[in-house]
Amino acid sequence: MTRSELIRRIAERNPELAYNDAVKLVVTFFEEISGALSRGDRVELRGFGAFWTKERHSRIGRNPATGAPVSVDTKQLPAFKAGKRLRERLNRDSE
Repeated sequence: MTRSELIRRIAERNPELAYNDAVKLVVTFFEEISGALSRGDRVELRGFGAFWTKERHSRIGRNPATGAPVSVDTKQLPAFKAGKRLRERLNRDSE
């Protein structure tokens, strides 16, 4: 599902909500999650899952074309763990 599909579905399921308000809702939701992660905060949505960041330490990599060593800087990567209700729903639907 893409962001535009999500917006369309929210607008369809909530006829009292204008399409532009659905756009603002989805954009704000994702901006808040992204902002929290960039500050190093954990985002927990009960029943859905939790988002946090992991640090990948700097290392020496290799250029695949030449094989020359390349320094790779430390990075922050997003991580996600599904919540109990989401896991149960996924597994219930597959039975």
